[in-house]
Amino acid sequence: MAGLEGYDRHYGTRPIEPWEVGAAYPSKYHGREVIRPLDVPVVHPLAEDSPPPEDDLTVKRYVGLGCGLASLITENLLIHPFIVLRRQCQVNPSAVKYHLVPITLVPIIIRLHQTQGLNTLWKGIGSTLLVRGLTLAVEDLVSKITPWPKEITCNSSLRSFGQHLLLKCVSIGIVTPFYSASLVETVQSEIASERPGILDVFRDGAIRLLEVGNKGRLIPIYALLPPTIAYGVTKYLFTLIVRGVTSRIMHVRHKHSQQLRGAYSRDLVSESVVQDIELHSILVSMCAADIIFYPLETVIHRLHLQGTRTIIDNLDTGRSVTPLLTGYSGAIDCYRTIISTEGPFGLYKGFGSLILQFAAHVLVIRATKWILTELTGVMRPKAKTIKPPPLNYYNDI
Repeated sequence: MAGLEGYDRHYGTRPIEPWEVGAAYPSKYHGREVIRPLDVPVVHPLAEDSPPPEDDLTVKRYVGLGCGLASLITENLLIHPFIVLRRQCQVNPSAVKYHLVPITLVPIIIRLHQTQGLNTLWKGIGSTLLVRGLTLAVEDLVSKITPWPKEITCNSSLRSFGQHLLLKCVSIGIVTPFYSASLVETVQSEIASERPGILDVFRDGAIRLLEVGNKGRLIPIYALLPPTIAYGVTKYLFTLIVRGVTSRIMHVRHKHSQQLRGAYSRDLVSESVVQDIELHSILVSMCAADIIFYPLETVIHRLHLQGTRTIIDNLDTGRSVTPLLTGYSGAIDCYRTIISTEGPFGLYKGFGSLILQFAAHVLVIRATKWILTELTGVMRPKAKTIKPPPLNYYNDI
């Protein structure tokens, strides 16, 4: 037909496929301008096989488990140097530098490493882990020999909740002598004291338990039990409340974001989302509890170390040591004395170490999540790609 001599040469005898639109229509045809259709990117249905959603859910679940494990290791092991610094600042009534911000602790850490070695901030790590393990063992034992539940939920009755708090009080009271012995190992200077054995915390805790009478300025255990139990139970309740509220808020935010995208299902909430929410709610509750109860922790630690003849590192210089010489009659007297002699900020000595502690905790979780996500992305099998046939394929046929 006239005017269609070049039709087969340019287009062949088949209909144009969607992905060939841009290439099939030339800009000029026989010297005339050709109006090209709108270039709309269309993906061929066989061009790429997307991985099944189950694989993504499995990957996210393993990433969540890895982040939870990293958080547990960080909480019980990696942040111990910051706990040592914090406690040494808290119990020193004669310290001039309060170290309320992290920057003031950096030169002190460098000097401590220069004078005492790299392990100076890891002292007492063995006894600290033993005391935490002992606490869990005592709670488990008491829950088995009594009807008191070791764990509670939002659906637990008021009676179960009261029995659970009673379980916490008993476990804290039993562990208190060993906690006091572990506290001494954590703050004492290694250059002025003998390095304790890994099981010495049980011997020292038993000795502290048997010292029922007043020995110098040493406060007996029975006098330390009320403030220690009150501190532990109140902090635990506050942590539970903040954790529940934070978890609820994060669930509502997740639901709202899913509804905006039109992908929310009331019956389907992925396990990875639940793990991520629980991990962040636990971290937020721990941070809030440590900040709110920091002054009370300072008072408790000073009462436990009074009369123990402990020599600690002087964190004003980082190169010398200083003895602990206090004469508090109780928790209220300790609080009033700190306010009158050291000021209100005396209750927050070493707060900069707490900031470093949680910064390191968040950094470890974020780094672990990024590393695991990248590793799973590399190890995941790549999807098969089916390329469309070339343009001259049908012309050759």
